[in-house]
Amino acid sequence: MGDRQISVSRREFLAASAAGVALAALPQWFGKEAQAAEMERSSTRKRKYGPNDQINIAVIGPGGSRGGYRQGLHDTKACAGHPGVKVVAACDVDSQHLDEAAAAFGADCRKYADFRELLAQKDIDAVVIGTPDHWHSYIAIAAMKAGKDVYCEKPLTLTIDEGKKLVKTWRETGAVFQTGSQQRSDGRFRLACQLVRNGRIGKITKVEARLPTGPTGGPFETPPIPDGFNWEMWLGPAPETEYVKERTHGNFRWWLDYSGGMLTDWGAHHNDIAQWGLGTDRSGPISVVGFAKGPYIGHNCYSTFPEFDVTLTYENGIPLRVTNQGENGVRFDGEEGWIFVSRGTIQASDQKLIDDPLPADAIKLYESNDHAGNFIDCMRSGKQPICDAEIGHRSVSICHLCNICLRLGGDKLAWDPVKEEFKDNPIANSMLARPMRKPWRV
Repeated sequence: MGDRQISVSRREFLAASAAGVALAALPQWFGKEAQAAEMERSSTRKRKYGPNDQINIAVIGPGGSRGGYRQGLHDTKACAGHPGVKVVAACDVDSQHLDEAAAAFGADCRKYADFRELLAQKDIDAVVIGTPDHWHSYIAIAAMKAGKDVYCEKPLTLTIDEGKKLVKTWRETGAVFQTGSQQRSDGRFRLACQLVRNGRIGKITKVEARLPTGPTGGPFETPPIPDGFNWEMWLGPAPETEYVKERTHGNFRWWLDYSGGMLTDWGAHHNDIAQWGLGTDRSGPISVVGFAKGPYIGHNCYSTFPEFDVTLTYENGIPLRVTNQGENGVRFDGEEGWIFVSRGTIQASDQKLIDDPLPADAIKLYESNDHAGNFIDCMRSGKQPICDAEIGHRSVSICHLCNICLRLGGDKLAWDPVKEEFKDNPIANSMLARPMRKPWRV
């Protein structure tokens, strides 16, 4: 791609304007800074792209109407909404969802039932991975090794061991990698973390990641496998079992075989923000302890924890409480006040904590007001996005630590965030990985 700069297009201006509308509810000083930065970036983008400049992307696991879960499709459309980006292929083990995704992107969108065939295509520059969690690491690693850039949904991994291998591959390949933790591209969350990082509420005394309560359910029936649905390929590396509709599509989150329940679903979002605010998003805590109300134990029943209260403590003594109690969001408590942030609001013990501008020399965090757009911009610049592979791995590691602790009864466990292993606890360390069915290995 050339480096010629021309005036910003109407489409790009409207995108910047939309970001401005989203920032309008924030303090004027913060909104002006963000709008100015966005317009500066937009002015350096091309209005037209030649054949060599086009970015070809594909989606693996778009979801669709059969299960009502369409996050992969949603994020692919968000990427395709940017100039010079085209969706050229889609892959899904559900033929109905595959047909719907291909129809959404035009007649020349190729269809694949096996992601390995899609990754072998040389004309694909990047993939959006929207599969259930137990497939994330395998497909992401394979994609990077195939020379593709990756946008992967959160939670990034099923286990901490997978995450370590994914990060290793990311470093070796230099792939541009965006984790779908889109709260990092929401001005409310960036403002909250920026205020906290600049000491606006004084020394931090505690952080709370408040998540919804998870569902319970089962035992579920085992109906015939729907036509056009490849159950064997859907399972992939997960344990072999009979088909249960409630294991699939959006409900996969409530089974430990495929995910980690509410602790990884919303937990990957809010713990990511907690780590961002604490400045520990490439590290982690040193201990974890907690208790939970366990799920109903039985065959073909949801197996993740619906209620939980876990405390992870960092080397500086700050505790991060992860709980299903309280209003959904993240609260930072300090010696001079508190700040609470969610997808709908940012509040403080005193409104002046938010409204008063930070000094000119204040710490400024990575700014993105468009998560998919940030990924596309980084593909063009070669930089890494706001939530790269290591950050995504470290954020979901918090969630995995919670689940491991609770599965072992909630007793306190010591964690080494450098080695990424438990101290003097072989049983806990054995849970950093899970067996994978042949032939799938990471």
